[in-house]
Amino acid sequence: MSKLFSTYKVKGLTLKNRVAMSPMCMYSVETDDGVANDFHFAHYVSRAAGQVGLIILEATAVQAVGRISHGDLGLWEDAQIPALKRIVDGVHYHKGAVGIQLAHAGRKAVLDVDPVAPSPVAFDDESKKPHELTAAEIEEVVADFKKAAFRAKEAGFDVIEIHAAHGYLLHEFLSPISNLREDEYGGPAGNRYRVLGDVIKAMREVWDGPLFVRISATDYAHGGLTVDDYIPFAKWMKADGADLLDVSSGALVNTVPKVYPGYQVPFAEKIRTGAGIATGAVGLITTGVQAEEILQNDRADLIFLGRELLRDPYWARTAAKDVRGEVTPPEQYSRGGW
Repeated sequence: MSKLFSTYKVKGLTLKNRVAMSPMCMYSVETDDGVANDFHFAHYVSRAAGQVGLIILEATAVQAVGRISHGDLGLWEDAQIPALKRIVDGVHYHKGAVGIQLAHAGRKAVLDVDPVAPSPVAFDDESKKPHELTAAEIEEVVADFKKAAFRAKEAGFDVIEIHAAHGYLLHEFLSPISNLREDEYGGPAGNRYRVLGDVIKAMREVWDGPLFVRISATDYAHGGLTVDDYIPFAKWMKADGADLLDVSSGALVNTVPKVYPGYQVPFAEKIRTGAGIATGAVGLITTGVQAEEILQNDRADLIFLGRELLRDPYWARTAAKDVRGEVTPPEQYSRGGW
């Protein structure tokens, strides 16, 4: 029996298969207010029609200053809820589950105001020097993640994913490359983890559904984090209330890793085994056979697809044929011979 097209249960939610859409920034907000529009509705709901089991919306800022760009989605105010609820309802119509990735861009924000970060260290020579967050401002960030989680619940999302990867704010706190603080938020690993831990615990006060965390399992840089550093981080995340780690890598600094099919899967496998927490595998996974191997060998629990689902919203249909899995098409499409 195909494992890719078997159900997966997490925190009271049952996914109809193990195909997940990775959050990918679309930079398509047109009015600088963080509100989703018709493009976002069509983009996400079409993948649900294609029978992706879990759709995770792109990085959605918990503060206006936490956007990567003016084209980012936001959930820092109630006015942003209705447009997101429309997407949620559209995905649910196709019996899919839907999540949202809550994020803060930190020093990688490209806005008209100065970015913020753990330390006043720019991302690169072309980036603005960020403002170092005070302890009080860090508490505000944590509180705003909590408020955004509550709004996500109001919008009807099934899953929340915390973005702690790719060089954005929470990742910046984790890595000794970007976190040079000497207070309770810097120095030893436990201190550098503190903000992420506070965010997880704060969100758990208002959110009892599945909670994922996206991580970068290595910084690909001297003095940066490696997958071995993430074993204790992962154990702490699990203890604080995380259910699954969506395991990516890199993007804290301008390095280009060697990429090849499945190049990030070993990170997901090592963290899953070493920390005893469910993981999602991502990174140049393109075929159903490849995805099936990962799951059958217990290397990860979910398969996250990014660019492949940009190319083909109906990827699940082809993959199911490759691994003898079953997908049920939308009734309106049944004449097409799925």
